[in-house]
Parts: sequence; structure tokens; C-alpha cells
Amino acid sequence: MPDFRYAHATAKEWREAANSCLTQLGQGPASLGFLYVTDVLADHVGDILAAFKSRTGVPHWVGTVGIGICATAQEYLDEPAIAVMVGDFEPDSFRVFAGVARSADVDNVALKCGGATPNFAIVHADPHNRRVADLVNRLAGKVESGFLVGGLTSSRRQNLQIADGVVEGGLSGVSFSDGVTIATRLSQGCSPIGPKHVVTTCQQNVIISLDGRPALDVFKEDIGETLARDLNRVGGHVFAGLPIPGSDTGDYLVRNLVGIDPANRLIAIGEMLQPGASVMFCRRDARTAHDDMARMLESIRQGLFSRARGGVYYSCLGRGASLFGSNSEELRMIREALGEFPLVGFFCNGEISHNRLYGYTGVLTLFV
Repeated sequence: MPDFRYAHATAKEWREAANSCLTQLGQGPASLGFLYVTDVLADHVGDILAAFKSRTGVPHWVGTVGIGICATAQEYLDEPAIAVMVGDFEPDSFRVFAGVARSADVDNVALKCGGATPNFAIVHADPHNRRVADLVNRLAGKVESGFLVGGLTSSRRQNLQIADGVVEGGLSGVSFSDGVTIATRLSQGCSPIGPKHVVTTCQQNVIISLDGRPALDVFKEDIGETLARDLNRVGGHVFAGLPIPGSDTGDYLVRNLVGIDPANRLIAIGEMLQPGASVMFCRRDARTAHDDMARMLESIRQGLFSRARGGVYYSCLGRGASLFGSNSEELRMIREALGEFPLVGFFCNGEISHNRLYGYTGVLTLFV
């Protein structure tokens, strides 16, 4: 496995930030680069990519734009910044791809790494593509491990991705053969506050009854008397959790509460449902996010048989400073748990892990 070099910088002008990163990177062989740029610089992504290609000689690049980006122990939010990492992978151990915007594209996309079957992939996706969740699931079926990691571009301007050039509109990224060893984990950032319930009656995303009782009555019991007296306080703190069938790690998808109807005792969530589905309610706050992040980091640390050589981290825009504090504490937790190593990533509009689209999560992937 290659060693990695990385750099990150903020500056008023993109050339200054790029030059600072290039100086930090120094010289050395590399075949693949990861490049993340804050959306403040979205208009210059093509120029930034061209500068890194020409100055480093690295032929292949992947990445995207984020309202926030990150590097080892450092977050950049709402400021012009660049984070970059390069590694010298074997030529036939990876393949950059793009253009996955429709179901038919999944069948045609080239993921094979030289003569090797793709085992795993890092992907970036356009949040405005309504097929994203299905495309992620289908693309995961094209790699041997069934595992993808990545995130949805977050930008107030152009939702641009990097896949050897500047692309947009679907999924892009890089597939790897099983000659590239990785370790990956996901932090949910939430904590269940009640048992699993069965959706007994629903219409689309509106839950009418849980366990045969009015949905709002069950919800109030789970959240407790204090919050139940003032339902205006649950926004941003209480969510619906949809347990993943067959998961041996208790994973669940977190979805927003999008409406409460006290008169009819109904709850609406940000996901379509069918009768018989399982739902639980969960809380997200600084303590639960910190505790689950610590749990995730300990889990990945215990599974490592060597030090991390490099890594990528994809975290929800709703995490970061709002949950961990303003001093890059989320990224500092990774360094404190696993030591100093090259790490880059961005803050997403949705996170990808395995074959699903998550929300409010942090997805850490290490090259080992």
C-alpha cells in the first residue's frame, strides 16, 4: 500500500490556497489524488484541478465541492479553502469513473481495475438527482464487497464533482481492487430514546398509528413528559430512526420529523413508509454525537492491524461545529484516537455507507 501526502489551506484567492497546498505536498510519486474545495471557490474548480494536475503530475483525481471541507484535525466552513491528498497506488488497483445519472448507467459504467474485479468504491453524488438512493444501491451491487463510502455534494452554488475532470449530475468516484486494503466505520450521531415500534397504519410518509395506537401518543411517551408538553422543542433534537433489516450492528437510517398534527395525532417523517415497517425515535445532541463518535473510533482502532496510512472522512453538514464545537473537535477526535495521518474529506448533504444513503452521520474510511 502507498504512503500518502496531504495538504490544506485557506486564502482569499484560489491561487494562493492552491500554491500553499502544493508547497506542503512537496515532491514524490503519486497516481491518485483526492481534492475537496469549499463552495466559495466553486467557480474555480476547473482551474484548481488543472493547477494540481500540471504541478504535481498526478494523472487521476476525484473529489467534490462542500460548504465545509476537512483535513487532519482541521475544518474549513464558509471560507475559501482547499484540502488535497495524494497516494501512489498500483496502476491496475483503481479506476476513476463518472456519468452514473440513471439506472441504465450503472449497467454500463466501467469499474474494473485493470483485469481485477472492483471490490470497493468511494463515490460523490449530486443531491439534486432524485435517483441517488437507488443509484447508490445499484452501484454497490457492482462491487464485490457490496460496499461504497462517500457523500452528496453540498453547495450553495454549483454541485460539482471531480473525476479526472469536472462533472455533475450523477455519481462519480473511484473503484478499487481487493489489493487496496481499507477499514471503514459509521457514526450515527444519535441515540435511541425508546423501543422499536411497528407502523400499523400510514399514508405515504404520514404515520397514523404505531403498535395499533395513535402515532402521536406513542411519540409523546417515548420523548418524555417535558418535551411532550412543548412539541415545538423537538425540532432538530428528536428524529425518526428506521432500523435496517438484518443489520448485525443495529444500524438505522435517521430521518427528519417533518410534521406533527396534534388534532389527529399524526406524525410525518422524511421517508415513505409501508405498514409493518419498524420505527423508533432517537435524540441527537452534543453528548450523544460525541459518545457515538468515540464508540466508532474505538471500534475501528481495535480492528486495525497496522497504522492508518491515509483516510477520507465524510460528515453531515448538521454535525461539525453545531454538535462538536467550533475548534474542529470532530476532526480532532479522529487524530486523538488514531494518531496523526493524512486525512481529507468534506461536509455532506447526505452520507453514503455500504449500499445506503444516510443522514446526520460521519463515515470514516482508512487506507491501511
